[in-house]
Amino acid sequence: MAKIEGFRIKNYRALRDITIGKLWNLQKIKPLSPLTVVIGKNGVGKSTLFDAFGFLSDCLNKGVEEACDANERGGFERIRSQGSKGPIEFEIYYKQDGKSRPITYELSIDLDRSDRPYVKKERLRQRRKGQTVGRPFSFLILNNGKGKVWKGDLAGLQIDEEKENRIDILFSDSGEKQDDSSEEIAEKESVELDDKRKLGIATLGALKQHPRISAFRSFIESWYLSYFTPDSARSLPLAGPQRHLNIHGDNLGNVVQFMERQHRIKFKKILNKIAAKIPGLETIDTEKTPDGRLLLRFNDKGFSDPFYAQQMSDGTLKVFAYILMLEDPSPPPFLCIEEPENGLYHKLLETLVSEFRSHATGRKGGSQVFITTHQPYFVDALKPDEVWILTKEKNGFSSINRASDDELVKNMVEEGLLLGSLWYSDYLDAR
Repeated sequence: MAKIEGFRIKNYRALRDITIGKLWNLQKIKPLSPLTVVIGKNGVGKSTLFDAFGFLSDCLNKGVEEACDANERGGFERIRSQGSKGPIEFEIYYKQDGKSRPITYELSIDLDRSDRPYVKKERLRQRRKGQTVGRPFSFLILNNGKGKVWKGDLAGLQIDEEKENRIDILFSDSGEKQDDSSEEIAEKESVELDDKRKLGIATLGALKQHPRISAFRSFIESWYLSYFTPDSARSLPLAGPQRHLNIHGDNLGNVVQFMERQHRIKFKKILNKIAAKIPGLETIDTEKTPDGRLLLRFNDKGFSDPFYAQQMSDGTLKVFAYILMLEDPSPPPFLCIEEPENGLYHKLLETLVSEFRSHATGRKGGSQVFITTHQPYFVDALKPDEVWILTKEKNGFSSINRASDDELVKNMVEEGLLLGSLWYSDYLDAR
């Protein structure tokens, strides 16, 4: 399953310039771990970091102008870093699978002459087979909606590195100049997008002759950002199975119906597993209504009559939803969860971390899990490699560092001290 090894964000609200993990030109940095958790005080930009992934997803699905206005973002000037005149930029460094060569995606969004957001630049790069140094080959490059794209996977092509570097240098913002002397020209295609507010990967990724672009587009389309709210999960949706839990969880009953219909035996095991992990619960089962809906029944120890989802606590519903999401037979490749600890008993947090880590590192290739939190008990169950500390500098913008980059912190954890305890004492933020 595809994994993000690193990303960079520039000029997105408080994130004026941050890099997390490994990039094509930062090869000595460790890649992101399967489970990545960002911690920090209130107001340092954790929600902004979480929203940056949602913004990228919205850019692909809706276009950059609509993405700037969606989810109460307030438009381009509201989300561009205060005082900045440059474009908003993103860089994602990812692998399609464990054996594939990493691919870099670069996106630059700015205002046009009519002060409307547009895609200023878009690029996909990948090192050629056997290449370990030098600039990766750009198999998609668009400037102002115009540019070049190379078909296929290019795995066997021998492309002169000097010429490739010259291509990048000569390719001006007008998108018109290109070096046609290199031998990959037969696979090259000139493109011009009809709408500069739409991503090139959205259009080209729908074509079979561009498998790498298609794979990256599918990767972003499959991202799952969880804004789970227990009140939404208590709703009684119309009958009808649905494969995946939506971002708010208001189709929980539909997912339960799908699991029982398509994976009946596995679903019973999942219910038993969840019941065993929630204190006070004896069993969880279902009850079918006359109109075809499926109700969840929670049987508490000491009570003969069951409780339904509408009567259960926020914490119980959250744990149920998260574990059900992790047991998805076809999970998303990238799973983002903001502050999963809200409403949970603190002793449940270690169990939740264990479930997230087991899913992310499982042999079956579960989701890469990205979490923001401000709960020290949650951090206590984490490893230094998994934790990134987001802080606010004196200039008002955020910076980020990995806990494992501090040798003293690593040694203290190895001696038995817990990361959450160090953070609670302001030790991590102070360093």
